[in-house]
Amino acid sequence: MTTPLIIQIRCTPGKTYEVANAILLREFHSELYSTSGDFDLLLKVYPPEGSDIGFFVDECFKGIEGIERTLTTLTFKAF
Repeated sequence: MTTPLIIQIRCTPGKTYEVANAILLREFHSELYSTSGDFDLLLKVYPPEGSDIGFFVDECFKGIEGIERTLTTLTFKAF
């Protein structure tokens, strides 16, 4: 299994639940949380082995209205 990506998502005000529901329908995520702070959602995904991370992330969110910004963190070894 590949190591996960942690993606934080900032939504247009009032659109967080719509964005979350659109992500849930696509079923590419492992975990999805509502958060406080600079971002509204925190997403954990496992990209396919050997995939182009930039392309994978772009495809995950393509066409989902209400996303203002994302911040992707690559993870490495788990302790």
